[in-house]
Amino acid sequence: MAMAPISVDKAITIAKKKGLKPGRVKGTNGIQFTKGKNDRLQIIDWDEFKTTLTKRRLQVYESGGWMKIMKK
Repeated sequence: MAMAPISVDKAITIAKKKGLKPGRVKGTNGIQFTKGKNDRLQIIDWDEFKTTLTKRRLQVYESGGWMKIMKK
């Protein structure tokens, strides 16, 4: 199954159901979903996550329950 773009709101809903939070890789502007157990990641709020997606022209893609953040 191919990765398909999804809305940020849908991505947030999926993430919350899976116990995932938005995270920023410390010292970078890279973002990803996390369970919060990685010392390299700083938990951020969903508004900052959305802003970063927009500024960096990123899109959340999903396939079979897997999500990935990539360039549009």
